[in-house]
Amino acid sequence: MVKICTHSGSFHADESLAVYLLKLLPQYRNAEIVRSRNPQDWEECDIVVDVGGKYDSVKYFDHHQREFFATFNENYKTKLSSAGLIYKHFGKDIIRQVLSLEENDGNIELLYDKVYKEFIESLDANDNGINNYPVDIESKFNEKNIKLPSLVSQLNPRWNESCTDADFDRQFLKASDLMGSVFVGLLEGYGKGWLPAKSLVEEAFQKRFEADLSGEIIILSQFCPWKEHLYAIEKENNSEGVIKFVLFQDSSSKWRVSTVNVTSSSFEFRLGIPEELRGLRDEELSEKAGIEGCIFVHAAGFIGGANSKEAVLELAKYSLARAK
Repeated sequence: MVKICTHSGSFHADESLAVYLLKLLPQYRNAEIVRSRNPQDWEECDIVVDVGGKYDSVKYFDHHQREFFATFNENYKTKLSSAGLIYKHFGKDIIRQVLSLEENDGNIELLYDKVYKEFIESLDANDNGINNYPVDIESKFNEKNIKLPSLVSQLNPRWNESCTDADFDRQFLKASDLMGSVFVGLLEGYGKGWLPAKSLVEEAFQKRFEADLSGEIIILSQFCPWKEHLYAIEKENNSEGVIKFVLFQDSSSKWRVSTVNVTSSSFEFRLGIPEELRGLRDEELSEKAGIEGCIFVHAAGFIGGANSKEAVLELAKYSLARAK
């Protein structure tokens, strides 16, 4: 039988996830999990994770040795943990298996980087003791016990209860399932929700001159996660910063006009709905703008709503005209 080995005793989030990741692959799906610090056991196993004192990218995937400084790739500076190591070498195959993608699917590379950036890297940093913020910043509240590494830590047997190897092994499986279920849910969310949205945003971008001759407004055929895709599509088309408003239908079948932030992490927008319309609603807003069917404009000017696509398009055009 194929065997996956990790260390015995207390467990952490990184190897809990690393073992689950391996078991997502056909060659390790039915593998026996061995938890041991005995070198003889390591030799008898097919792959050794987070223990063994070496990293050869074939059998041994440990990151604790002093000479270890590997990162995911040249774009990242965070030293890998066992989770990052396993993901680095097997992540593309795991993505293909979980999402049932063809081996040559170009989206695998995109998801491979996305999942590392949004999830795995933070686990690598946590396990290696890397702070995300300067240590002199005082937090406003304690969020430790809602973070995955802390939740995993709490699954270890308590010091004043039974702490046999069997107890640790049993709880490790719970920790691995916890980390794995979060990973799979995240990957499926990106693969089945976030990724398909790109084609909708791309289509809207290509048709932007049909929405308005300025080419600064896009209309989504249906609501989807659009912001990150828009920045990428603009960059791919050498048109960074060109789109000022995005129109889409909300869950109540009303229409929204949204501004576009300067960057994905910024609250500053490229162009807002004019000051004179901000905070107004319904008839007062419609009368002030000269556009029938308006519902609201947020007081900060970053979003507005109306009863029809035509009305939000006119709100966007009004905003462009007032800025010139």
